[in-house]
Amino acid sequence: MPSIIPVKEFAERRRKLMERMAPDSIAIIPAAPERVRNRDVLHPFRQDSDFQYLTGFGEPEAVLALIPGREHGESVLFCKERNPEKELWDGFLVGPEGAIERYGLDDAFPISDIDDILPGMIEGRSRVYYPLGKDQGFDTRVMDWVKVLRSKVKSGAHPPGEFVSLEHLLHDLRLYKSSCEIKAMAKAGQISAEAHCRAMKRARKGGYEYNLEAELIHTFMDHGARSTAYPSIVGGGANGCILHYIENIAPLKDGELVLIDAGCEVECYASDITRTFPVSGKFSPEQRAVYDVVLEAQYAAIDAVRPGNHWNHPHEAALRVLTGGLIDLGILSGTVDDAIASEAFKPFFMHRTGHWLGLDVHDVGDYKVGDAWRLLEPGMALTVEPGLYIAPDNTDVDEKWRGIGIRIEDDVVVTKEGCRVLTDGVPKTVEDIEALMAD
Repeated sequence: MPSIIPVKEFAERRRKLMERMAPDSIAIIPAAPERVRNRDVLHPFRQDSDFQYLTGFGEPEAVLALIPGREHGESVLFCKERNPEKELWDGFLVGPEGAIERYGLDDAFPISDIDDILPGMIEGRSRVYYPLGKDQGFDTRVMDWVKVLRSKVKSGAHPPGEFVSLEHLLHDLRLYKSSCEIKAMAKAGQISAEAHCRAMKRARKGGYEYNLEAELIHTFMDHGARSTAYPSIVGGGANGCILHYIENIAPLKDGELVLIDAGCEVECYASDITRTFPVSGKFSPEQRAVYDVVLEAQYAAIDAVRPGNHWNHPHEAALRVLTGGLIDLGILSGTVDDAIASEAFKPFFMHRTGHWLGLDVHDVGDYKVGDAWRLLEPGMALTVEPGLYIAPDNTDVDEKWRGIGIRIEDDVVVTKEGCRVLTDGVPKTVEDIEALMAD
């Protein structure tokens, strides 16, 4: 299957990053390490998002060095060598020559030679851009290289004088999605939407939360999405009031709602969808009343996603609708302004209305520039996910509301005119949900 993100786009990303780097500098970006699950079993490997963004290279034990102005090539990869015996056990390796040919790197060396080669590339560079604190073991290795250079100052060596965090430059680039990135995210959203529809249909059979999780994973895999973007949340009844519930072991009961927050990855790009629906296929009057408030809040928030509005505008729009709805239902009293000022809504809506979305489900990028909320611009991708959660033990509200947890979430990209919803392939009105479940 051809990649959605072409090789030339990775090269363009590296070029843009190097343009932002100081003169006489070097950037060092390690791949993600493999993680032990238990004893000699490893977790499935998932590449570090920054490394993936700059290379598209999917192997561990690799390091990228970006060296603006280097005569023999500015982008250099260190990776594992081809090894037929090892590949018999663990699968194909690209190797240094393959990395140049397949990934458009300027130069490549065996990872086993990095201690001999990379310190010489650092030498003479005044500044090192590096993600300090991300990998303690590799931090130590980089510091050891610099110590060796410092020990040779009397012999004429020139160690770097400054270490600078790489994240600020790189993460600002990642915040703006290209058309190819949006295409990958849209595909992930389309697959995830189909998975949610399949889970809604399966819910009518009863069973357990994990039965619905199985339907999600089946659909992801069936369409070539080999990984979830995060552990799937399938919360039936009061479990829907637990924001990050991932046990997914409780029985599904007629008369209760089930909240599913799940999405897959396509080429490491995440989708993130939440839907809430009745196990029986029919909302009760109380469930529908709360649901309609959350849906109205989501519509208001999506409408506020447009260039020129700042990051907090969608949240403010959703919050006013949610708070007004709680007052209309008799759960809160007073005026909307007073309830917001006193944060009376907090027991029922305790999170933000969204987050950046991309290679990480909670993607990188500053939400504020200085003390001001960041303005929304075309190419930014975010989630819109208002919710209301009425705890089962909240004795301050009428018993009929207790245990109702509802969240509705979609993935949205800012466009020149407004926004585009990437995940509209799964129903979210009461009528559409009930019709799908009755089919």
